[in-house]
Amino acid sequence: MITKYVPLFDLIKSSPMRFVFLFLLCFSVFSLTFDDYSPFALLGMIGALFANVTGAGGGVVFIPAFQNLGLSESQSVATSFAIQCFGMTTGAIVWLKHVRVDIHQHRDWQLLVPFLAVCVPTSMVGLWSVYLFDIQPPASLTQFFAWFSVMLGSALFITIYLKYKKHQQEQLTAIGHKSDLLILALISFIGGVITAFLSVGVGEFVAFYLILRGYRVTLAVAVAVVLSATTVWAGVGHHIANGNIYYEVLWYAGPGAVIGGIVAKMVATRLPVLQLKLLFAGWVFVVGCIEFV
Repeated sequence: MITKYVPLFDLIKSSPMRFVFLFLLCFSVFSLTFDDYSPFALLGMIGALFANVTGAGGGVVFIPAFQNLGLSESQSVATSFAIQCFGMTTGAIVWLKHVRVDIHQHRDWQLLVPFLAVCVPTSMVGLWSVYLFDIQPPASLTQFFAWFSVMLGSALFITIYLKYKKHQQEQLTAIGHKSDLLILALISFIGGVITAFLSVGVGEFVAFYLILRGYRVTLAVAVAVVLSATTVWAGVGHHIANGNIYYEVLWYAGPGAVIGGIVAKMVATRLPVLQLKLLFAGWVFVVGCIEFV
């Protein structure tokens, strides 16, 4: 049997995403022998995987881990922002690439642009309102994060129960529905404020509303991922300027998050709708309960 030889340069040229994935995977595996911070490569991978599958920000994974490791509240939030700049951005690129291919099969992908056009600016305004006016969170990071996760997870379970109890089918809501756009603007502003406190929030809120309204789950997740990516980029400069990012963790978790972002879309597009919804709700709820213990 003759095996065709493929030069490395041709491999990179023909399939750059595969090469990047292979490189970062090898980096994450071999880095486990480097030093005490190397396991964060796996943490970054897991965080980005769940974030880009469910639409929830990676902080849902990172914040509890950093708190247990003894990082300060400001370091936890800042480092989570920085890691998500890797993972959520990768996930956003992968999702947008999927949209270009899948838009002929699902017409509701046309809603992606108007939703993001409304959500992105208002999320940034909410985020920067906290920074500019030095607004303080209503509770400690651990308490605020726990309440946020439990309440959101519970709301999602109730929504899933009600929809399937009535045997409702997910349908495309009218494109450009003004009430949806107005509500999304308000939700994104509030989500931006919460994201400034927790490094998560806006993606979860928007995905929850879109699912509640009956939009296709993959559309809701894609909107949430792209929105979360733009929001963390809008805020990471603030944390860099304040010197709160824990770069020893970022060095390993960042590349791991890129891998998770690449794999996530394949998982999300292959899970049944009900399982994806339950995964979204269950993950957020369990993390919140753990924080209360």
